[in-house]
Amino acid sequence: MTTLTDAKRLALLEPPTGQVSIVIDTDTYNEIDDQFALAYALLSPDRMLVEAIYAAPFHNKRSDSPGDGMERSYDEIVRVLAQLGMPDAAPIYRGSTSWLPARDKPVHSAAAQDLIARAHAERSGPLYVVAIGAVTNVASALLIDPSIAEKIVIVWLAGHPTSWPHSWEFNIMQDHHSSRVVLDSGAPLVLVPCINVTEHLRTTEAELDRYLRGRGAIGDYLCEIFAGYHTDRYAWSKEIWDMGPVAWLINPAWLQTVVTHSPILSNEMVWGIDPRRHLILEAITVNRDAIFGDFFRKVEQIAGARKQ
Repeated sequence: MTTLTDAKRLALLEPPTGQVSIVIDTDTYNEIDDQFALAYALLSPDRMLVEAIYAAPFHNKRSDSPGDGMERSYDEIVRVLAQLGMPDAAPIYRGSTSWLPARDKPVHSAAAQDLIARAHAERSGPLYVVAIGAVTNVASALLIDPSIAEKIVIVWLAGHPTSWPHSWEFNIMQDHHSSRVVLDSGAPLVLVPCINVTEHLRTTEAELDRYLRGRGAIGDYLCEIFAGYHTDRYAWSKEIWDMGPVAWLINPAWLQTVVTHSPILSNEMVWGIDPRRHLILEAITVNRDAIFGDFFRKVEQIAGARKQ
């Protein structure tokens, strides 16, 4: 547990201004939203310097195991960077091949070690950890070296609002131990929930065809994976959840946040609130139109620049 005071923690959680340094921890092949978030971050160099990208584990119908999910995510990160025309935009590191076996047992990986090293590097502000998957890599780094909790700010897409009756959500329930480690660590945390928050970051095939198709390789690729994700797309929209944490770093005004106490995650995936716990920020709304508008313009700008 960190020795950070709430005053120091809240100072670190002040909305960022100017360019910030980030690492992205992503289960990129889990579905299709990570690809949008990864592209969004790399197309926003005025607001963020992407220092490294970590492949996170996942296990669903698109993988055979957490380790296989991590490898598929690694390959998808490489693919997205290639479609962006930025194959060397940031170093990519493989993450955990399994979930935490217990709350006090880290899983060592290249990603966890790199996060520790970067957290201790000299910079003017904190290192922002954009976590858009199960936080096994991040939790492992915190367990290996708890002192990094004072040098990072975690912006995590996970769970449902703390007022919601449960938090059965993919990123949290994939690795229950690592979720608890992060929530209990005392590290500055911006919790970006799904239901009623990033759930509103929806788009449709028609909208993507209008604003992304024909806008370079990345525009066409995002349209392709979106269309391939669902069979019946009649009157269908899809949440692009993972754009939320990236959008908060680009313009914090697009995600309204409140100060609350870090919730306790029960074995039943229910939030418990204890006013003695350390303070975090929790996102409660998103400006869907501003976020997608900014993203579409950036894709169009890079496509236009490469045609010249």
